[in-house]
Amino acid sequence: MTTTAAQTVTSSLADYAIVVHANDNVAVATREVPAKSTLLPSSGDPLEIAAAVIPGHRFATRTIPAGSFVLQYGEPIGTSRGIAPGETVTTQNMSNEVPVVRDVPEGLHTPAPDYFPAASLPTFMGFHRPGFDGRPDRYGTRNFILIIPTSMCSSHEAQQVSMMAEFQLYSRSRFPNVDGVVAIPHNKGCGCQDGENITIMLRTLANYAAHPNVGGVILMDLGCEKTNISIVERYLMKNTGRLVKPVVKIGIQDAGGTANAISQGMKAVEAMLPEVNLAQRVPVPISELVLGLKCGGSDGLSGLSANPALGYTSDLLVRSGGTVLLTEVPEFYGAEHVLARRSKDAETARAVYAMVDWYRDYAASAGANMGENPSPGNIAGGLLNITIKSLGAIAKAGSQRIEGVTDYAEPPRGRGVQLMQGPGYDQESTPGLVAAGATAVLFSTGRGTTIGNAIAPVIKLASNNATYRRMQGDIDLSAGDIIEGTETIQHAGERIFEHLRHVCSGEIPARAELHKHREFQIWAERAIAL
Repeated sequence: MTTTAAQTVTSSLADYAIVVHANDNVAVATREVPAKSTLLPSSGDPLEIAAAVIPGHRFATRTIPAGSFVLQYGEPIGTSRGIAPGETVTTQNMSNEVPVVRDVPEGLHTPAPDYFPAASLPTFMGFHRPGFDGRPDRYGTRNFILIIPTSMCSSHEAQQVSMMAEFQLYSRSRFPNVDGVVAIPHNKGCGCQDGENITIMLRTLANYAAHPNVGGVILMDLGCEKTNISIVERYLMKNTGRLVKPVVKIGIQDAGGTANAISQGMKAVEAMLPEVNLAQRVPVPISELVLGLKCGGSDGLSGLSANPALGYTSDLLVRSGGTVLLTEVPEFYGAEHVLARRSKDAETARAVYAMVDWYRDYAASAGANMGENPSPGNIAGGLLNITIKSLGAIAKAGSQRIEGVTDYAEPPRGRGVQLMQGPGYDQESTPGLVAAGATAVLFSTGRGTTIGNAIAPVIKLASNNATYRRMQGDIDLSAGDIIEGTETIQHAGERIFEHLRHVCSGEIPARAELHKHREFQIWAERAIAL
């Protein structure tokens, strides 16, 4: 590499950028490309870079005539308005127009994963939860006492009990097999309309109560709300079955008010802690792990490092017989055809298109546009439109076939890669993944995100080392060495897989757990949260 007095640079293209797919006509900068520099691709003419390109943004590797597609990941990400070689791709020289694909190949059949031999599967140390009434046994990665308010009317008391109990009654030294006393306060229930919204709320609360990461449950209601304890219990018996764990019910009105209800809650926790502590971790095949996948605060490097690395981890889990849940349907938009073509059969492919079309129409009914999904932070980081964001986001799900789709907070009917309906909003989609059965969550971020969950570890993966170093107290791992060329996607995926096993075994806490991040909201009003 040589540098002149004018600070021009002549260097290999690979030193400054990544061409994601052989068919691409753009490269993505992995570090700042100086203005007036010359980059030498592995083949073809040298590229003269007109203006500086910041990391995460892309520049043309050849002439992209007006009206032709700009390609990244081998897919159209927009339509050129005329882009010269070495020119930065911007919202001014590229429109967001891409083909809308809804084809389903006749006789679509994607082969099943190439499963690893059962004898070679790794294990994690988890909690065995026996099934009830013919339901299969399940295995948790944590052992919490969970306090569930059945509406916003009892959320304050539930939160107070959990906080006071953790300070006054619980300690790891006294109860080494208990991970904490937590609550899930929310703003739903009570005077809500009948129909789908209340069903989703009840499903979410019931699935949290039945979750294998929960060893004991305290249900709290005010007493006069529509979503009172008896309604929640009725939903539990109909859809989940009797809980094979300690359960206590507290009504605030019956108790005589807030102070008495909190006192009753504290006594219930005190009595429950020794019983929940009897559960012990046992070796569990990794095939019993249910992994949720999320991203937030993404940048232009997320789809090049963190998300593909998570995709490799996902492939390892699926080939081990495990389950992977992918959500954020607004971030399938523009890339849904990639998922559909990976579906196990034509029926599943049509279901993939249907879930995206439903969300598009739902957003439009409230005056929202799916194409406006990228946040200002996303755009500043290089995600200029939803297609670029989506193509990078779905990389989290790896390369194995799509087995099925499921509704928000609804456990899937099978294993492998499953798609869950849900918004991109982290505080609603992450709880939805856990309600659908995720016992751990891998969460990629480019600009830095701190979210956690009340009952499941949320492991953060940075797309770049700068963000990781800046927010190391909140982010567990970095895929930045992929960007810097010192680690492969495969090696990073294997490293993440091993870290995941240790976290699920309780050997390493997720950083979000250390800070007691326990965000919880329910997507029960189908509120627009792109």
